[in-house]
Amino acid sequence: MSLSKVEDPKKVAAAAAAQQSDNIAHALAGAGGGILSMVLTYPLITLSTRAQVESKRAQSSTIDAIRRIVQREGIVGLYSGLESALFGISVTNFVYYYWYEWTRSAFEKAAEKAGRSKKLSTLESMIAGAIAGSATVLLTNPIWVVNTRVTARKSAEDDQSLPGAPKKQRPSTFGTLMDLLQKEGPTALFAGVLPALVLVINPILQYTIFEQLKNIVERRRRMTPKDAFYLGALGKILATSITYPYITVKSRMHVASKDGPKESLNGSLKRIIKEEGYTGLYKGIGPKVTQSAITAAFLFAFKDVLYDAMASLRRSRVSK
Repeated sequence: MSLSKVEDPKKVAAAAAAQQSDNIAHALAGAGGGILSMVLTYPLITLSTRAQVESKRAQSSTIDAIRRIVQREGIVGLYSGLESALFGISVTNFVYYYWYEWTRSAFEKAAEKAGRSKKLSTLESMIAGAIAGSATVLLTNPIWVVNTRVTARKSAEDDQSLPGAPKKQRPSTFGTLMDLLQKEGPTALFAGVLPALVLVINPILQYTIFEQLKNIVERRRRMTPKDAFYLGALGKILATSITYPYITVKSRMHVASKDGPKESLNGSLKRIIKEEGYTGLYKGIGPKVTQSAITAAFLFAFKDVLYDAMASLRRSRVSK
């Protein structure tokens, strides 16, 4: 074998370290972008989540829902569960982007060895999204169960409170977690994990649409944060609209107590359709799609800016 074809172990190790550093940079940028976008759009999450889990008789318009929350809980009511959501989105995005970039780099290396283009195909984008999404769901589902409980204020039975009744103390994230563990056990933290795994198709659709549109843009010119903003919003609107019924089922499973009826995923879908019609599967979709689009748009824009900043910092450290 020719010595020129033998890879230098030091170069291989350096390349692996550089790739690992790049994966972590993408993961940190995704976590930071997620936190910033979540802070900007959280009231819409509150409105959507409460619409998904409230009883049929409590349905109201978005404006009425805002007015009712502010009257009973103050402005802070629109931010119920924000601390757990920020923790959840930072962990979720870190895990997702790390595994997505890890899978992406593996595909790119394979393509390079085969002499093909390093741009991900549609199928490769979907596989990368499926791997990253599944890992993220299994690691972060407990965080989102607690967040949904706090956001929906199930323990406060807000749905049944009388007009003019004194405001009830907001449940804390830690208090909600301990109450859930004491009353329902650790398994309750994995409520809704099946629809959550089905919902892996959401980021698959979102990132596949984004990556393919990004490839089209990059054939003509360099991507800008503004491009990422619009493409991210478009991808998320389409993905959320398609998968929204499963988001509704997941939210209801998150707030269902251990003493409530045990239903399968299909059973929950059928029950909602029977009791509320097909519109019941889309309760709160207006605020959710709006929030998802804005969050995704800012996420992609912020992520690119943060990644570029970290890459510049890393290069400056290496050059010293």
